Amino acid sequence: MNTLPDENGYFGSYGGSYLPPVLEEELAKVAAAYMEVRNDPVFLMEMEEIQKNYQGRPTPVTHLHGLTALQGGAQIYCKREDLNHTGAHKLNHCVGEVLLAKRLGKTKVIAETGAGQHGVALATAAAYLGVECEIHMGEVDIAKEHPNVIRMQLLGANVVPVTFGQKTLKEAVDSAFETYARDYETTLYCIGSAVGPHPFPMMVRDFQTVVGLEARQQIQEQAFRQPDAVVACVGGGSNAIGIFSAFLDDDNVALYGVEPGGRGSALGDHAATITHGSDGVIHGFNTLLLTDEDGEIAPVYCLASGLDYPGVGPQHAYLHSIGRVNYVVANDSEALEAFYTLSKSDGIIPALESAHAVAYAMKLAKTMDPDKVILINLSGRGDKDIDYVVETFGLGE
Repeated sequence: MNTLPDENGYFGSYGGSYLPPVLEEELAKVAAAYMEVRNDPVFLMEMEEIQKNYQGRPTPVTHLHGLTALQGGAQIYCKREDLNHTGAHKLNHCVGEVLLAKRLGKTKVIAETGAGQHGVALATAAAYLGVECEIHMGEVDIAKEHPNVIRMQLLGANVVPVTFGQKTLKEAVDSAFETYARDYETTLYCIGSAVGPHPFPMMVRDFQTVVGLEARQQIQEQAFRQPDAVVACVGGGSNAIGIFSAFLDDDNVALYGVEPGGRGSALGDHAATITHGSDGVIHGFNTLLLTDEDGEIAPVYCLASGLDYPGVGPQHAYLHSIGRVNYVVANDSEALEAFYTLSKSDGIIPALESAHAVAYAMKLAKTMDPDKVILINLSGRGDKDIDYVVETFGLGE
């Protein structure tokens, strides 16, 4: 983390900044400002005070006794980002981004959202810190995640429906970036994952490292050892890079990033970017992408709105290239089964995004001895998903 990204925003060959000239100078200012505040005691103390007294950090680690018993293998624990204020890990970087916006003299923040968790978190941080907020969201996701849309509006955010293309996360990013290019003098783009042009992947990663730092200490206190495996879902990859960051130097800790396998391996049926992707540029950075035969960005699909992105954070692409993280898949049916199972086994309703990590951990636990430890990053709670799940699939068995 002290060496990557390099000064041009690259993690190996991934990352960088591919921007229209109108934004090059502005993003250079943002990068310079961030490099100042990341070591500024006043900034860091203000952020830590908000985390402690507003967000509710630290979030706990919970031993999943019921799920462990059902699998009959390794002991399964989870980092409870679902108990973070707003119900997911997203507020960790949103508070930092809004504080940075104020440091830069901006009066407005703008962002995209898929499942709505980033939108809710940014609207929350903006309301608390007194900044105007605008959220772009695809019409498909607005219909699936209606409770989060209402939350954003109640928090004072202007929710902009995105009506072109697939009307999901990629198009929401397109729409938000187009607006930002017109309003950058008064606005800061607060990207919702560890993606985008430099310095966004670095910023989001740094703000999310609190998850890994807390979890490393907490699992040691509860299990009296470090985990044998850490599992997190990966769309853009913010929650995963947050928890992985504390274990990257531990060769004896296996790291698993779980991508959405959707309903099949054909293009348009999944969003498993690392598993099926190739190098390319999207939204101002170089990474692994899902593309069609003509090299165009391919359509993606996932049960979880927060994972249906055709790219991935550049640090994840780099970690895949050097073999440090194992990137695997969980499909829709596996994630749905995990959603129902964890709800009944341990009284925790996970977000559909997080259910992908739970699904893979369930399979992994069965292959490991009972004295081994798996740590899941439970990145969000499923309140936002229950209407969609029950109306579409019922209450489960």
